[in-house]
Amino acid sequence: MGWIARAQLAAAVSNAGGMGIIETSSGELDTIRGEIRKMRELTDRPFGVNIALTYVRDPAIVQFVVDEGIRFVTTSAGDPTRYCAELKAAGLTVFHVVPTLAGALKAVAAGVDGLIVEGSEGGGFKNQRDVASMVLLPLVCSKVDVPVIAAGGFCDGATMAAAFAMGAEGIQMGTRMLSSVESPVHDNWKNAIVDARETDTVFLNRGGNGPALRALRTARTSRIEEQIPESIKNEFAGVQQLYFGGDMEAAVPLTGQVCGRIDSVKTVRRIIEETIRDFGQAVDGLAARYGSVKA
Repeated sequence: MGWIARAQLAAAVSNAGGMGIIETSSGELDTIRGEIRKMRELTDRPFGVNIALTYVRDPAIVQFVVDEGIRFVTTSAGDPTRYCAELKAAGLTVFHVVPTLAGALKAVAAGVDGLIVEGSEGGGFKNQRDVASMVLLPLVCSKVDVPVIAAGGFCDGATMAAAFAMGAEGIQMGTRMLSSVESPVHDNWKNAIVDARETDTVFLNRGGNGPALRALRTARTSRIEEQIPESIKNEFAGVQQLYFGGDMEAAVPLTGQVCGRIDSVKTVRRIIEETIRDFGQAVDGLAARYGSVKA
């Protein structure tokens, strides 16, 4: 969530009991340094940094996060072996985002401490061979012995309970946090998420150059769906007009299918507290309804 996952949003997540994550995919490391320091003014809770490997290619990023006193890093969108050994040698905990079983096994072999297993329902950049969380999550959990965080399609207590039933130990929310009160994006995008149906995202660039991606359906993304562009990255030239100016046609609004289940803009604290409450109710409800099932 380049330009979005900064101190304002990440601190709200950490203060509510989650793990706030600061982005580096914008490439604005001087600004990111300031955001990390701002985080420490806004929260005394743990937080981490994401290194999007496709966009952050300078090995100096390792020393950057070490110098800033970061203890937890997620890596994504690239080869997990690139920085893992150096990050681990510096004493950091590293989780890698994976879209396939093969990617998960490669990351575990590289020495990561845990995985973020992301199904194709999620918004953002995707593997062109998409696999839904309902298939990918239990598959990966059955093959690895590291902690797994579920991503892609998770937004509340019921989906968190489902993730735990499939082997996860936590969930990651993208679109749900994107549409929170503390999210810095323009209200036009938040309102578009609230108004969206479950069918109002598109899976783009399948078979094109570069990664696939899931985004909200707009005139721009409908065009890209019909005609694959020469370079999908060119479609992001106006990203800041979209994010902060509210022009929904200026770039590609990366959004997950879970937009169809989001019906209001809430504070981060309310989202997290309701998720934990409803998770407990879902688990207790299943136990009360079905008890101990014996063959």
